[in-house]
Amino acid sequence: MPETPSERSLHASIAGLTSWANTSDPTARTEEARRSFKESFEDRVDPDGTLEPAERTRRARHLYLAHMRRLALQSARARRLKAEERAELDGAA
Repeated sequence: MPETPSERSLHASIAGLTSWANTSDPTARTEEARRSFKESFEDRVDPDGTLEPAERTRRARHLYLAHMRRLALQSARARRLKAEERAELDGAA
């Protein structure tokens, strides 16, 4: 019998938690991903590699901050909409 989506999600969660429990250095484990993420912003601001390193870093930092603010805005909107939905449901009851 195939698993339900909920069961698959639980199995994946268990596997992930078990993996992290067996990781002695989480920072080292994620180092490559963090480096790659940072480089992606540098690649976007200087795809041809023509900027001075300090200028590329400065621009990439601003692009990174803009990205994070966009995520914060999306999160705030989602929380507000969820709160409005809850308020409507509470008012209808």
